Amino acid sequence: MNSFPNTELILNDDKSVYHLHLRPEHIADTIFLVGDQDRVAEVSQHFDSIEHKIQHREFVTHTGYIGKKRLSVVSSGIGTDNVEILLTELDALVNIDLETRTIKKNLTSLKMIRLGTSGSLRPEIEVGTILISDFAVGLDNLMYFYQQNQTDTEKKIALRLFTFLSLGFIPSCTQADQNWLNEWHQKTNFIKGNTITCPGFYAPQGRNLRLKNSFDNLKQKYYDFDFQGFKFHNLEMETAGYYAFARLFGHQIISVNALLANRYTGIFAENPNKIVQDMIKTVLSYV
Repeated sequence: MNSFPNTELILNDDKSVYHLHLRPEHIADTIFLVGDQDRVAEVSQHFDSIEHKIQHREFVTHTGYIGKKRLSVVSSGIGTDNVEILLTELDALVNIDLETRTIKKNLTSLKMIRLGTSGSLRPEIEVGTILISDFAVGLDNLMYFYQQNQTDTEKKIALRLFTFLSLGFIPSCTQADQNWLNEWHQKTNFIKGNTITCPGFYAPQGRNLRLKNSFDNLKQKYYDFDFQGFKFHNLEMETAGYYAFARLFGHQIISVNALLANRYTGIFAENPNKIVQDMIKTVLSYV
């Protein structure tokens, strides 16, 4: 088997992967993923012990234990471009021999849980609700650069949204691993919903400050979209990337979303930190 050249698999002097600055022994096989680098400590403060901490740019990693369960929590920063880096390098840590630079014969499937924040698109889903993403649709073009593995249903949803919004590209669409999603849905009783992943925080999410949005009433269009009963429930900036890459790499992932705003009613949470903390504590209680 050919080995990956230095320019493709970039390693640091200590043989850690380039962006994350991690070696294989630094991560567990169950990983919590957060966007905000400060949220890493908000998760790991509940660990019984921490054996490894490192930060490089926006990527912060803490690995430790709750009881006998070894866990990692890693920050991605904002956006699917960062998600690509994070998941590609996490996969390299477990599925590429960094000494020989070759793919391992026996592959490892990581179990990952995103602990994120997002906004509700529907008036009946109140601020403070915790939602697990079922389908995630990415309104960016990142997945055009990868050979995707989509079901017929996913392709139909993406094509219908392409037409409905008059987009210049067909979005990606990926459904969560149903076994992993249903396991956590049954444990937590969090609601399930469908997520729009946007390539920005302002115009792509229907916000207008000083600049004009090229799509009229975009937020309302997200709300109005209905394909054979399929509707959107929340929007954010990472989940579609996580779901697409996890499927391609063969990892399990769910995206858990603390809904801090209701974009339909215009209500924002009075105590967003408490909502996030409650989400973290609930999920950690079931690991």
